[in-house]
Amino acid sequence: MLSLRSVSSSLSFPLRLLPRRSLSTPPITTLFSRMSYGPAPEDDTAARQWLQSHEGTFGAFIDGQWIKEGPTVPNTSPSTGETLSKTHQSPRSLLDLAISSSSKAFETWSTLSPHARSRHLYSIARNLQKHSRLLSVIESLDNGKPIREVRDSDVPLAVRHFYYHAGWAQILNEEMRDYKPLGVISQIIPWNFPLLMLAWKIAPALATGNCVILKPAPSTRLSAFLFADILKESGLPDGVVNIVSGDNDIAGKMVEDGRVDKVAFTGSTEVGKMLQRKVAGRNVKLSLELGGKSPVIVYDSADLDGAVEGLVNGIFYNQGQVCCAGSRLLVQENIYDKFIEKVKRRMATLRVGGSLEKNIDMAAVIDEAQRSRIEEFVEIGRGEGADVYQPTECPEEGCYYPPTLITNVHSTSRLVQEEIFGPVLVAQSFRTPNEAIKLANNSRYGLSAGVWTEQLGLALETALSVKAGVLWVNGHNNFDAAAGFGGYKESGFGREGGKEGLYEYMKLKWKPRGQKAVTDEIVARSDSWGKGSAAPLPSAPVGGGGESGDLLPAVDRTPKMYIGGAQKRPDGNYVLPVMSSDGKTLLGQVGAGNRKDVRDAVQAANKAAPGWGKRAAYNRSQILFYIAENLSVRRKEFAQRLDDMTGCGAEEASKEVEESISRLFTYASYADKYGGSVQETAFYGVTTSVNEPVGVIGMVCDSHDRPLLSFISMIAPAIVRGNAVVVAPSEKFPLVAMDLYQVLDTSDLPGGVLNIVTGESSVIAKTLAEHQHVDGVWYFGDVEGCYNVQKRAANNMKRTFVCSEERDWMSKEEGEGEEFLREASEVKNIWMPMGESMSGAGAAY
Repeated sequence: MLSLRSVSSSLSFPLRLLPRRSLSTPPITTLFSRMSYGPAPEDDTAARQWLQSHEGTFGAFIDGQWIKEGPTVPNTSPSTGETLSKTHQSPRSLLDLAISSSSKAFETWSTLSPHARSRHLYSIARNLQKHSRLLSVIESLDNGKPIREVRDSDVPLAVRHFYYHAGWAQILNEEMRDYKPLGVISQIIPWNFPLLMLAWKIAPALATGNCVILKPAPSTRLSAFLFADILKESGLPDGVVNIVSGDNDIAGKMVEDGRVDKVAFTGSTEVGKMLQRKVAGRNVKLSLELGGKSPVIVYDSADLDGAVEGLVNGIFYNQGQVCCAGSRLLVQENIYDKFIEKVKRRMATLRVGGSLEKNIDMAAVIDEAQRSRIEEFVEIGRGEGADVYQPTECPEEGCYYPPTLITNVHSTSRLVQEEIFGPVLVAQSFRTPNEAIKLANNSRYGLSAGVWTEQLGLALETALSVKAGVLWVNGHNNFDAAAGFGGYKESGFGREGGKEGLYEYMKLKWKPRGQKAVTDEIVARSDSWGKGSAAPLPSAPVGGGGESGDLLPAVDRTPKMYIGGAQKRPDGNYVLPVMSSDGKTLLGQVGAGNRKDVRDAVQAANKAAPGWGKRAAYNRSQILFYIAENLSVRRKEFAQRLDDMTGCGAEEASKEVEESISRLFTYASYADKYGGSVQETAFYGVTTSVNEPVGVIGMVCDSHDRPLLSFISMIAPAIVRGNAVVVAPSEKFPLVAMDLYQVLDTSDLPGGVLNIVTGESSVIAKTLAEHQHVDGVWYFGDVEGCYNVQKRAANNMKRTFVCSEERDWMSKEEGEGEEFLREASEVKNIWMPMGESMSGAGAAY
């Protein structure tokens, strides 16, 4: 049995759906039929009084004042359909006022002492705690979720985030001395966890010195409005947090405004893609926490009863309206029938009722549109011949949907591939761990996953192999402010919580503030960008000649592409000339890479990535040291090449080569020192953050300054973190990268880890940004290139690292360090319980 601890000892959640009954008793349905539960309603008097104190009508909260302008829409309770209040839809003029207020407040808030900001966050945390019951009731009424879940999970965790980030505010100058706040932050939160998502976003933004404009979801605004009252009580300076209400139109304007420095969004993948396109090229930071289709893997070595409890909580918590809900059940074939029967028997005990009833397990879904969407998916399953199990009846009044289990489905079914966002569990079987991992990764999402087994080695191997940002071992839905949360692939990018979440709201001090101008001309040329220019014509011969004055041409040495560890001819059989710095001498020619060359390189990188990513960090560091060693042997040759191409002079060329060698040493040294950390959460167990490789990274090094150093500075951190790379060197000065081929061949670098494609930067960048098997794109070039790369990368939510600023690559502050390592890594948080009985349901252990 699990040990019982009070919720105050652990803020991981959700709490166990109650009651848990022994599955070895006589038929559970018979037992349940003998039991009855009287009503246990939560008193909502205080909540009604608070609503009445605002006369049942709310507006925007700007500069510490309530402003009621614009048409009103009702706030209704999903459980009863009752109209709780009305809200004014903020017009554009109020959004302008809110952004101006935040911009002005930033001048003061960002310059406060760390202790002063810490005291403000501490005050917010204390006042949230004091009003926790009122917050719980308001959230339950407005969202429709069970009061027990809000009271025991959502509110305590929201409080925890403000306490945790009050601590970061206090020590920020010491721990992140090279960083500064971004400025004005637009935050858009969803309806499934209104208060919790508010806390996840506002707390780190304020702790790092930013000011916020928040837009709550149209259907769940009340807890944000109550939070505004609590901010006034807490003494937060006016304008630091402004709240506007409105529909998707006002959200779009929040993103497009030229005074906004960052957008933080939690919601659907489709909207996330739209936002990525809107901020493309503008130097607006973006973090996205999007959809999920999270697998729960149950091995035959699992504690099956514990796994049933964890599974039921993982999918039916908050009526399945959770981005990381365990909605895909994968069970080992030899226990499949037995486990499914246990799940069905447990589902038969679940109670569905009004949100303020304290003894129910599930309440209402958010609205009729969501209920219709859920029903549509279930009918698709029936139409495909799947088996649908729904044991529980729902109240006739209100917006309810019963807990649902669907079996006998195939892997390509929409029920398996698409997010339903409701209390619907889809089950499949597997035979081997390798098959389980392949099924788990057969998804465009990568937010979270669960694994159930008593074998620690199998648990960790599975956790590290599944492509998801959060992995729970023998549990589900554990969260804490000290541990980051966020996804891979189309589940978004960026992290919320933990130290990794702070970087989302800060930038290096050397970087300028303010948006870049994406002109109408850039937008108009977007469709033709990256299509390439006409093929070059023959030019003068490469300089050289025979001995003794013989008038002989030089022996041709046209570098080919470097793909899969070998030199490959360009697919199009075109070449580009490379001229001397004075433009008079042809130094050489390089292949003009096309889409086929890039596709071949990406294929080679994908083949190499899994093995390279699993190599020991020490081994990867040794290979980087070898590259540095071999480059050092040929330093004079590389310096001469740099001088010939750029005309920088022998001294500057030598400095660039020496700094390139030093940079290789830097990242070789980081190889076994950036693996992750153990997070100190309130969870009874070990929560570890692992810095994993992104996968295949496409790079375009379009810098005309320091072509060797910029090239090394980009590829070295990516390779040492276990990524495979497809890179386009400087379009103007590519020969120095071509000269590296023999260095790579003699440095034990496995084929396919580094692939080099020469040619027009825009052609290669466009192909990489659009390629479905590229996981991230780095582009260092002009604003037009940044815009087009980010816009096209949104098609499958690639991570992008773009920069149109002129970097001083010789500067260690700008040209190397943690920024590059972070961009080359995905942070995965793995939660592992401790104790004699390690299985659990996501509650306090």
